Amino acid sequence: MPKQVKKIIETLEANGHEAYAVGGCVRDTLLLRMPEDWDVTTSAKPEQVKALFSHTIDTGIEHGTVTVMIDHVGCEVTTYRIDGEYEDARHPKEVAFTSNLAEDLKRRDFTINAMAYNESTGLVDEFDGLEDLKRGIVRCVGDSEERFTEDALRMLRAVRFAAQLGFTIEENTKEAIRKLAPAIAKVSVERIAVELVKILTSDHPEELRMAYELGLTAVFLPEFDVAMKTEQHNIHHLYTVGEHTIEAMRHVRPEKNIRLIMLLHDLAKPVVKTTDEEGQGHFRGHTQGGADMARRILRRLKFDNATIELVAKMVKHHDDRPEEPDAIRRMFSAIGLENVPMMLEIKRADLLAQSTYQRESKFAIVDNLEAHYRECVEKQICLQKKDLSVNGSDLIAMGMKQGKEVGLVMEQLFEAVIEDPEMNQREKLLALAHKLITPFI
Repeated sequence: MPKQVKKIIETLEANGHEAYAVGGCVRDTLLLRMPEDWDVTTSAKPEQVKALFSHTIDTGIEHGTVTVMIDHVGCEVTTYRIDGEYEDARHPKEVAFTSNLAEDLKRRDFTINAMAYNESTGLVDEFDGLEDLKRGIVRCVGDSEERFTEDALRMLRAVRFAAQLGFTIEENTKEAIRKLAPAIAKVSVERIAVELVKILTSDHPEELRMAYELGLTAVFLPEFDVAMKTEQHNIHHLYTVGEHTIEAMRHVRPEKNIRLIMLLHDLAKPVVKTTDEEGQGHFRGHTQGGADMARRILRRLKFDNATIELVAKMVKHHDDRPEEPDAIRRMFSAIGLENVPMMLEIKRADLLAQSTYQRESKFAIVDNLEAHYRECVEKQICLQKKDLSVNGSDLIAMGMKQGKEVGLVMEQLFEAVIEDPEMNQREKLLALAHKLITPFI
């Protein structure tokens, strides 16, 4: 327990109040995981908490939460409470403070999150959370349907905890999710996106399959449901589009952007699928269609613009297979040299989630891309117009008038450098520029 949290609990106890570390920090400590943050629950009212500490912030005082700052470290301290009626499947209409710890714990979502601890009392476990930790079970506190009716986001959180901890969802809890899944539509897309990213970046992104099976993705990611049902019927594949997606996610590191790219990279396949006379499935145009679909989905889920554009760009180019040096440089230019290592990882993961047909030759193409990437880095090859050894000012100094024609000539100079990197020398480009600008002066 961090010294700041220990001091908060000891200060509250010394002044006649109960106080415990509670929730996820207790769960993670018991699992020998490092807690992301520490929360304290107490019998003290918010105004009593504020009176005992010199630096506090009213972060959620209407619900009994005060952030106590000690040594520049913040800890949320919340008064024991009983939640009133939930009107929006997310927030209680009102809360009532209580002096009973058990009443506070039983309003929580899952047994593994409903344990409290302090050094004077030890572990308080009213709902067998410790046993569920040992069994690897995500189970609701009390009646599952009641918990999910109170807060519909808890259904997706159940999947998230299963993904993060490698647990399974208890059957009654699972059935309640299946029954109430449509209610997830009442939750803000921002909150859904947060949970989705936590699932994707966990050690078990395949738990997204559980969200599909329980009917949750049908509400916030229906494109994935279609993909799960779309057979590929192609010698290069052995999974449905959706199962291929899940398998591909497992082969990249647990980072937000790359997992999002793998989630979305083939979701346009059901839209563009055609079947030839021999029954083989084809997916021409799925990369551009996938980029457009990625933008729509991520905007719908309120992701930031930088994430949207990066993901869409990588989806668009994930199936490019250039082999000639100039074509490879064009691809690198399109995605940005800094993104090439990520693209190599994406391509290898994509192949590992396919059949073994021609796998060796396919990996050879990726290895060739990597060799060219290393050459581009070592030789500092120009792959962006801003890195050309001449610029628009040089063209104007040679007699061109400022305008779109300058951009057109710069584009031709850049194309010449992509074709032959040795052209990116000032004297050579100025000589070529002199020929190109003649019609404009």
